[in-house]
Amino acid sequence: MNSTKQIGEEKVLKLLLKFSIPAIIGMLVNALYNVVDRMFIGNGVGSLGIAGTTIGFPIMLIIMSFGMLIGVGANSLVAIKLGEQKKDEAELIMGNALTLLILVSLVISFFGLIFLNPLLKTFGASETVLPYAKEYMRIILLGTVFQSVGFGMNNFIRSEGNPKIAMITMLIGAILNTILDPLFIFVFKWGIAGGAYATIISQAVSAIWVLYYFTSGRSTLRLHKKYFKLELNTVGKITAIGAAPFAMQLAASVQNAIMNKSLTTYGGDIAVSGMGIVMSIITLIVMPIFGINQGVQPIIGYNYGAQKYDRVKEGLKLGIIAATIIVCVGFVVIRLFPSELVAMFNKKDASLIEFGTWALKRFTIFLPIIGFQIVAANYFQAVGKPKQAGILSLSRQVLLLIPALLILPRFFGIDGVVSAGPFSDIMSSLITGTWLFYEIRNLTNKHAESIELNEAQIE
Repeated sequence: MNSTKQIGEEKVLKLLLKFSIPAIIGMLVNALYNVVDRMFIGNGVGSLGIAGTTIGFPIMLIIMSFGMLIGVGANSLVAIKLGEQKKDEAELIMGNALTLLILVSLVISFFGLIFLNPLLKTFGASETVLPYAKEYMRIILLGTVFQSVGFGMNNFIRSEGNPKIAMITMLIGAILNTILDPLFIFVFKWGIAGGAYATIISQAVSAIWVLYYFTSGRSTLRLHKKYFKLELNTVGKITAIGAAPFAMQLAASVQNAIMNKSLTTYGGDIAVSGMGIVMSIITLIVMPIFGINQGVQPIIGYNYGAQKYDRVKEGLKLGIIAATIIVCVGFVVIRLFPSELVAMFNKKDASLIEFGTWALKRFTIFLPIIGFQIVAANYFQAVGKPKQAGILSLSRQVLLLIPALLILPRFFGIDGVVSAGPFSDIMSSLITGTWLFYEIRNLTNKHAESIELNEAQIE
């Protein structure tokens, strides 16, 4: 059975496991960079170190957003050209993408370093946290090109149909980062700078690995110098397709910046550190759901196009069940061991553990429904309804959360900042559930019509 045919005929559960597990591992590995850094920095430097990385995180999201703009946009074009058997055009797009990634990275590094102080202050850095955030982000910005090239070019390995090699690329970086963090922070006594150096060295190794892959003869696509010269038409197509994920990632950066500013204003440095820990824990729980989305999307999309609506509904149901199991397990662990989870990031600071424990429990009140919201929003993307998908995907983290972060703290102080998360979770889930109800009813009607049509044709 060929790979396309199996999506329409093989058991949906088997397909979901086959497609989702590599993606889940990749997502978890990607999340580990930030989480591992905060763990080692928290224990080696202290709560101000965690606050420094948290304040700098919106800048890291901006770097990633440009990697997505180019990497995701070019990846879609490359996949199409490979499907059309136009290998030369695919290699031209990939070569242009590499040049773009390097140029954009250098621009980000240049302006980021020049305006680092005002940027960090805008993002909520207090006078005590600023030196830590500045020391960390100065090194991260110097290594922007490694993150962009490694992350952006890894997309093309997936385009070739090698998700396992793409996963290995991320594993190499994450494992190396986990080894270098304690070495630089505890053995070499480099403090927060050690965490930053561990990150950019790991990203550099991943970038070199990806470039080696495309020049070693092992890949279908090859990097050629003649394709490094930018073509305006190609650049326009890349950025047009990558604009949607770029905008969503940029919006996430704005949301993080607003949250950090509110935390500093209403709770001080300890609140910034505590919420940095909370977001790290939530990231580890939620990231596998995005892996499920990657796995279920082709199943839903293919069967929707083939008018096999029963398989569409089964794929959606299994995706929601799998995501809900993950977040419910996370919810139970958080409720049973909240202080222990926070203490993993800093065992000595009692005030940080106290605030972090309270914030973790408050912020995750509606965690069990988040899996449903994320998978249901992705469903609309899978069936070719980008407007609905965009609104629902942005609703939880941007459209509802940002206004809540701006309004609630004015009335409830730090309680309002932390409660903004649960508010956006429940409201976005209600909106998504309502939209999905009508969509499934429409799908059921289509399924009934297709059965009637088939029976009429048989008669």
